[in-house]
Amino acid sequence: MAVDKFVLAEALTALLGVTVKLQSQVSDSDGAVKLDVTNLPTIALLGYEAVELLLSPVSYLASLLAGWFIGDQSQTSQETPKKENASSLTKTLFVIPDEFFDPAYNFDFTHKSKSDADSDCKRGDESYARPYGWKRFGLKVLNKYPDGNTWLGTLGWRSTSDPGEWPVSYHGTGLEGAENIVKTHYKAGAREAYGRGIYSTPDLEVAHGYAQSKQFTSQKNGKTYKVIMQNRVNPKKRKIIEGKNHWLVPIPEGTSPAKEKEIVESSIRPYGLLLKEV
Repeated sequence: MAVDKFVLAEALTALLGVTVKLQSQVSDSDGAVKLDVTNLPTIALLGYEAVELLLSPVSYLASLLAGWFIGDQSQTSQETPKKENASSLTKTLFVIPDEFFDPAYNFDFTHKSKSDADSDCKRGDESYARPYGWKRFGLKVLNKYPDGNTWLGTLGWRSTSDPGEWPVSYHGTGLEGAENIVKTHYKAGAREAYGRGIYSTPDLEVAHGYAQSKQFTSQKNGKTYKVIMQNRVNPKKRKIIEGKNHWLVPIPEGTSPAKEKEIVESSIRPYGLLLKEV
C-alpha cells in the first residue's frame, strides 16, 4: 500500500492545523520542531499552543535567538525584534519518517466491508468495527510509553479483546468548529451539557461526518483526501455520553497547560492515520 510520505506529512498538516514537513525538507536554520508520535495527541487535541510544552528551555532559547538574527534587517540595534519573527520559527514541525510511521501496520480497507467473521470483534472488551473504506497508516507507537504496550493488546488480527487493552475511538475534526468532537480552552469552550474536556467517538461514521475540516488537496499528487486519527482511549479516564456516541475525557476548568498535556497523553493515544480519497 504505497503512499508517498510527503502526502502523509500533508495529512498531518491538515489534522494539526500546523505545517508538518519531512526531516529532509527542513534545515537547522528553519527552527522547525520535531514532532514525536507521543506528542501527536497533545497538538491535535490541545492545539498548537501546546507545542511550547514540547520545547526544552535550550531549544526555545535557540529559536528566540534565531528570530533575533534573521529578523527585519531594517531594524536598528536598539530596536526589539518583532515577536512574529521568533514565533514563526516554531510554526513548522517535522517528522522523521522511520521514527514516526510504521508501515508494518498499514492496511488498505478501501474495498473491504463488514462481514460476519468480524461482527463481534472486540477491543478493550467493547465493539470495534475496522475502518472499512479507508487506508490506515500505522504510527510507530510500540515501546513508546512508560507503561508498556498493554493498551494496544496483541498485535495482528484477532476478534477477541486482550486483558488491559484500551478501546478504539476516532477523531476527525478540527478545534475551530462550533460542534467539535474535541473541546478545550485553547480554541473553544466546553459543551455545557456534558462538561469540559476531550471528546472522541467510537463510531467511524460519526467521525467521518466531522472530517470535512480535515480535507486537503495534496500538492504532491493533486488528489484530495480526508484524514481521521485512530486512537485508543483509557477506559478508566473516559465518560460515555449515552445516546450521543461520544466519549469524554474530563478536564476541569482551571487545569494548567502542563496538567492538560499529562491528562491527554495518559488518556488518548493515536496509533493510526486514516486516509480516504475524495
